[in-house]
Amino acid sequence: MTSKHPAKSPKTTKASKTTKAAKAARTIKPARSARAARAATPARPARKPAAKAAPRARALPFEVDATANQPLGMSPQAFLRDYWHKRPLLVRNAFPGFQTPVMPEDLAGLACEEGVLARLISHDRGNDAWDVRHGPFQEEDFPGMPDHDWTLLVQDVDKWDPDVAALLEHFRFLPRWRIDDIMISFAATGGSVGAHVDHYDVFLLQAHGHRRWMIDASVAMGRPAPDLSFREDVAIKLLRQFNPTHDWVLAPGDMLYLPPLVPHHGVAEDPCLTFSVGMRAPSAAELMGDWLDEVLLGADEAIRYHDEDLALPADPNEIDVAAMNRVVEALNAIRMNDPDRLGDWFGRFITTYRAAGEVMPSGRELPREGVEEVLAQGGTLHRHPASRLAWRRRHDGGNASLYCSGQTLELPLADARYLADASMLDLGAWQRLSAAGRDAAFALYQAGHYGLDTGAGGDDAGDEAEGE
Repeated sequence: MTSKHPAKSPKTTKASKTTKAAKAARTIKPARSARAARAATPARPARKPAAKAAPRARALPFEVDATANQPLGMSPQAFLRDYWHKRPLLVRNAFPGFQTPVMPEDLAGLACEEGVLARLISHDRGNDAWDVRHGPFQEEDFPGMPDHDWTLLVQDVDKWDPDVAALLEHFRFLPRWRIDDIMISFAATGGSVGAHVDHYDVFLLQAHGHRRWMIDASVAMGRPAPDLSFREDVAIKLLRQFNPTHDWVLAPGDMLYLPPLVPHHGVAEDPCLTFSVGMRAPSAAELMGDWLDEVLLGADEAIRYHDEDLALPADPNEIDVAAMNRVVEALNAIRMNDPDRLGDWFGRFITTYRAAGEVMPSGRELPREGVEEVLAQGGTLHRHPASRLAWRRRHDGGNASLYCSGQTLELPLADARYLADASMLDLGAWQRLSAAGRDAAFALYQAGHYGLDTGAGGDDAGDEAEGE
């Protein structure tokens, strides 16, 4: 591992990686004794030998070693069946020979960019005080930082750095729309964010240096659930009590998976980087709130409670069964459970949930003919890093719905599947699309979800046209 890592604190640099990323991002009863039993039991005929007891189920391990063929230390199917959303797992050497694509100075530089979500968390061990500062930061904020007990966290680094984004290819055993972002944290020796829980699944990849992880796997071990109440004397959600059952030190390439609500506490053994691949897990309140907004927006005022079959009531103050049946009828009339309506709403919701930012057109988009000409000359359409896509089979026909950052496009299934997966379109890909697929790709280009690269030094076709 190279030692570009500073001894005290990362210095911000205007590295080309950070600059290019910034430009792109802009656009877990007692038993009796045997003698007593025999005395109390009447004589009886000899019995047949008892059948062999069934073998006891082998306890699932909390730590495994990865292999070349099984980076998770098991098949993805076994991981999803036995661990996902159920129990923690430490995978040693999940990423063998891992070299971090982002160094601390790069992370510090990114934390200074406008629009980047960054936090600086410091811990004063003397009085157990925690300080939280939010970015963007200034370059001069870092050189004066001590060499211990602080952590810099930057969200959505995958949206800013293509090498970090490429790591998501290792997680294709999960639905892509479930993955939220890759957060990167740099911690000075002793740096930590305290003992806490997350409400979502997370994979913690050690990228540089070493971090000690302590976790409480009581629930997975069949023990009583831990107390998850928070301290009231700090600005961050730290657990009031933390009693770890496991304690590990992770080296570069090791990865710890934690299901929701597993208490954990990570402390840097030396200056280190940790990549956190977090999942999207909207709460029931968030889902219900957004869905009801959708229902209300499309509610037909003509659909009302009606009782033309009203009979003489036994008690005029009673809301009887017939009345409640009419309420259900009125609610059903607004199609709240229609699978395609519900599906389209969720597709739009999940592709905008916790979005890193709103994608906007640059204002320099070319007409359709210009786009096709650039593609014919070797150019490519490349997806904006903040754009989120997913697709769904429709119930009302053979087509599919493609969702892109809140937009809905109805397309042939093959086109929807292809566009949701492709981060880049060249001429061959463009020509494989149906006419409807090309229309959709062009519409997404016009909305800023694709940029057009001429292939000449990475220049944007819109910039080139503007300079002519």
